Amino acid sequence: MIRFLQPEWLWLLTLLPIVMLLRGRRGPIAAVEFSDVGIAREVARTTRTRAGWWTWMFPLLAAALMIVGLARPQRGQSRTEVTANGIDIVLGLDVSGSMQALDFQVDGRRVNRIEVVKSVVSKFIEERPNDRIGLIAFAAAPYLVSPLTLDHDWLQQNLERVSTAVGNDDGTAIGSAIAAGVNRLRTTAAKSKVIILLTDGMNNTGKISPVAAAEASKAMGVKIYTIGVGVRGMAPIPVRDQAGNMHLIMDKVDVDEKTLQTVANDTGGTFYRATDTDSLQKIYEQINRLETTAQTVQKFEHYEELYSWALIPSVAMFGFGLLLQHTRFRRLP
Repeated sequence: MIRFLQPEWLWLLTLLPIVMLLRGRRGPIAAVEFSDVGIAREVARTTRTRAGWWTWMFPLLAAALMIVGLARPQRGQSRTEVTANGIDIVLGLDVSGSMQALDFQVDGRRVNRIEVVKSVVSKFIEERPNDRIGLIAFAAAPYLVSPLTLDHDWLQQNLERVSTAVGNDDGTAIGSAIAAGVNRLRTTAAKSKVIILLTDGMNNTGKISPVAAAEASKAMGVKIYTIGVGVRGMAPIPVRDQAGNMHLIMDKVDVDEKTLQTVANDTGGTFYRATDTDSLQKIYEQINRLETTAQTVQKFEHYEELYSWALIPSVAMFGFGLLLQHTRFRRLP
């Protein structure tokens, strides 16, 4: 990038065409007249060299270069460094059997909760490139899907493999899931630590209650956002009979909104309720806006002076022009 530190000098360049015009105008009327052409013959014996026709241009070019040099041309190099002070986020996903309920829709077709949740969470991860994100899934007990990482491609692959629990693994251990998330965050050096916990049920198993886990979270400086997902009342849930065939049954689903509200409020977070795909997407978008990543921007600039590239040729050209002026006439033999 080239810039002029004192560009006002460049206005002098507009005077050079005027100098050229003044030089080319006709001279004044002769002050002395000769009656004898002998003197003219004598002068005619002295001719100008070819260089004489254009030596007058050297002072003008030298002046132009001098003006450019006085304007202080500079070549700049700039570098910007962005330091992102990321947030450590643990995503807690309920994978109990009820997450198979088909009460969500995508493009007009019924989709189970877990697939919609995975899709929305995947987009959330994409929009947080500077944050370390971990993933804990929970049913009757929590298990680690991914530790805190900046390798979001690897995180996305593990998210895709998440599936709902069956048999004895089924259940909803909300308190244990919160405790597992806090345990992952308690030793990190991040200034901001967040758990985003999503569930479609009520705490019915685990060794610690959600409220007690929230108290531990608050003591560790971890904020919790809670999301209750699913319709209120009855929802269609696929079940497999003894013959191995799948059937849809209407079953009552209930989210413990009061407990989730308490957990969020006690830790400085917010409780959300998502009853359809659009509301779930908007919730994660809102959390994304609330938990902004702090960035420090440092800009470094270095400029190299280029005036010598104009002034040195200017002096050389001016001197060369003077030399030609003294030698532009020669006597013919």
